[in-house]
Amino acid sequence: MSTPRRRWRRWRTALGLRGRLMLIGVAGVSVGLAVGGLVLLGALNWALQRAVDTEAFRTADAVALLAAEDALPDPLPVAGGQVRVQVVDGQGRVRAASIDADRLVPMVRPERLDPGVRQRLTVPGQRVGLAGPVRVVVVPAGTPADPLTVLVARSMADARHSADLVRTILLISFPLLVAVLAAVAWRVVGATLRPVEALRRGAEEITGRDGGGRLPVPASHDEIHRLAVTLNGMLARLRSARDRQRAFVADAAHELRSPLTNIRTELEVAQRLADRTDWPTVTANLLADTERLSRLVDDLLLLARLDDAPPVRATGPVELGALLESVAARYPSPPMRLVTPATPLWTVGDPDEVRRVLTNLVDNAVRHARTEVTLSAAATAPEGAGRHDAGAPATRAVGRGPVPAIGTGAARRTGTGGTVAYHLVTVTDDGPGIPAADRDRVFDRFTRLDDARARDAGGAGLGLAIVRELVRRAGGTVELTDAEDGAGLQVRLLLPALPDPERP
Repeated sequence: MSTPRRRWRRWRTALGLRGRLMLIGVAGVSVGLAVGGLVLLGALNWALQRAVDTEAFRTADAVALLAAEDALPDPLPVAGGQVRVQVVDGQGRVRAASIDADRLVPMVRPERLDPGVRQRLTVPGQRVGLAGPVRVVVVPAGTPADPLTVLVARSMADARHSADLVRTILLISFPLLVAVLAAVAWRVVGATLRPVEALRRGAEEITGRDGGGRLPVPASHDEIHRLAVTLNGMLARLRSARDRQRAFVADAAHELRSPLTNIRTELEVAQRLADRTDWPTVTANLLADTERLSRLVDDLLLLARLDDAPPVRATGPVELGALLESVAARYPSPPMRLVTPATPLWTVGDPDEVRRVLTNLVDNAVRHARTEVTLSAAATAPEGAGRHDAGAPATRAVGRGPVPAIGTGAARRTGTGGTVAYHLVTVTDDGPGIPAADRDRVFDRFTRLDDARARDAGGAGLGLAIVRELVRRAGGTVELTDAEDGAGLQVRLLLPALPDPERP
């Protein structure tokens, strides 16, 4: 049982897609033609038999009319040599007949006749004296006192000959037509699959080493054209991802090599100086390089996890005021100045991730600020709802005097037509700022502007890249703008607002 099935699978696989499609198409057409031929033969037989019955009834009605007028001639006149007519009385005797009909024996046995009913019967040709099966129609005639029955027999030989001729023509033309359709189907399927073969050859020519490679796109705007366009788009995305991966690996290797080189240099110098080595200084330098290397590795692992993690995950509420206070407490005042809201501001997200976002932003601001860094948070109002003053900020003494409230209406539309408010967190420094042309580029990985290329003072260029990925996961946005007084840079961070869970 399994062996024939295995052979069938091997044969089907060896046949190929073109052969299978041609075979399926030809088989379907063959079944359709066979069914159509059977229906045609059935309809032809029915039509021919109906024509014979109609002619016979016409002759029988004419003879019945003569019998009703008691004007039956002897012999009964008929047209053609394939017709026999008899008039039989109630006792089964032949009262009148055509010239070729039997005058002693009725064409139909009396027990098959229903008095007073028009009938259609088929009798053997030997009983009537005609070739082949014979169609006999029965028509009642005469009077109630002298009932008669008119029998008219017509040969079915001509009808059978016509049906046999059509059947022979179908049997001869059917294989020829199937063969022609098979050849046409083979060519048509081949022409249809030709673009697929071109795609296969194009894909075979693409290697993992070359930087380009595109699949040929057929001119016809059909499913294969759309498939080629989709595959080329996929190849472009894969090529872009590969280029980003190569650049990421190259930048990561370059950044990792710097602290490793410093560590090796410190150890080699200490080895040569031997007893003259200032081990406390060497130890401090090595610890600094090790800490920098550890931060870089942690950042790389975090970015790798963010790339693989889903864009949204279940998180809990986070109170921004308390989080800002804990972040600002890590820095001296001045330059740090914190502006806290008068009421709690709740957002949704992972507390550690939001803390990492704020820490990276404040680290960058402190690194580039001249005298002051301002960290503030404020509630924003949905579009069309006016200004929301419930969270008007109050000033906390971590530096100089009060800072004006920051925030205008900000919201995003939901799929049901409503709005979702955001909380605005700003980090402002009075440093040199970032040119407008570079404000999008600084969020790319390993991107450092000219004034931040010193690795001892600046980072590895991963801080803002981490900020962008974490803010996306939290459902917020981040942008860089000029400070309000025109001097310095302001980072505007919008995080989704949540109702105060402590309110009833």
